[in-house]
Amino acid sequence: MTAVADTSTFQPAARRSGRAALWTGRILSGLIIAFLVFDSGIKLVRLPIVDETGGQLGLPPGAGFALGVLLAWITVLYAIPRTAVIGAVLLTGYLGGAICTHVIAGSPLFTHVLFGVYLGVIAWAGLWLRDPALRALFPVRR
Repeated sequence: MTAVADTSTFQPAARRSGRAALWTGRILSGLIIAFLVFDSGIKLVRLPIVDETGGQLGLPPGAGFALGVLLAWITVLYAIPRTAVIGAVLLTGYLGGAICTHVIAGSPLFTHVLFGVYLGVIAWAGLWLRDPALRALFPVRR
């Protein structure tokens, strides 16, 4: 005789963990979006510090504004649920460029070079937690 598991007792826990994952993803994504809005904003208003730090990294004067426009568009794409995956892909490319720039400039590894990696991991984790289709595409096995 085979025992049949009663799955009805597991649904509330699954629903709770699904809700927790959704809200954790929203919070992580919200933090990334807030940072990206700030970062693109200081570039768009052309704060002097942007040109100073850009110059230290080898960027020409005024390049910060173009990067701010690009980052603002990427942030909007990431923030909209229907376009969040393409926004995350574009953000990954943008962060890869930032990482490369810091490597070329000889920036410190853990604070500057890997900062783009930290942001990318948080952005993708937030998206993965809030998007069931992405979780189905990239399942995590226990």
